[in-house]
Amino acid sequence: MGTIGSTSIGSTSIGESKQLLAEEVFHHIGRQIIEGDLTAGERIRDVDVAEELHVSRTPVREALQRLERLGMVTMYPSRYTEVTAVTPETIAQSLEFAGYQAAIAARLAVPRLTTTQREHVVRLIGDLYAALDSGPRTSTARWALFTYLGEHSGNVQHRTLIEDASMVLFRNLRDWVVLAADRPRMQQVYVDFRDAVYRGDGDDAERLVRAMYYV
Repeated sequence: MGTIGSTSIGSTSIGESKQLLAEEVFHHIGRQIIEGDLTAGERIRDVDVAEELHVSRTPVREALQRLERLGMVTMYPSRYTEVTAVTPETIAQSLEFAGYQAAIAARLAVPRLTTTQREHVVRLIGDLYAALDSGPRTSTARWALFTYLGEHSGNVQHRTLIEDASMVLFRNLRDWVVLAADRPRMQQVYVDFRDAVYRGDGDDAERLVRAMYYV
């Protein structure tokens, strides 16, 4: 069928190849948006992407449709696709969604963690504390923490949901930062969350994660 980067899909079936192609194109375009190579308002033409990646237009359209469902682009049929802007409303909605989903991950995972895993989570919480004055660092540290908890939640459906939403959440919350006036409260939330992890208290961990995201 073809390749994207160094990923060869020649040995897969036709159906699997199409799925893999659309997945690769999805991540390729998503990375360009996250990294700023494609900016808000910029137009994407499926024919150009297909030519760049040496694939047909079908997986490109499928990838763009998926990105549109996530709110990262808007498609104008038979014309072009446009990268959406991150607005205050987008950030507020993403904080709310991330807060509830991260809280579920914490509730499920914290009681299940082994001693070694708890120590790792505590180190990740330390990264949160150190990143408090930086939007990008806070976003990266939070995503590392809650991705780890999601992976140890014991719930495949929830993990899959978060994986699908990860790209748009990272993009929308990348520049969000805890206001200076709220940092002392947030520091205490982090400390209390660390203590809940040590105790294996899933209920308290869930409550504190919601407090991190203002939900």
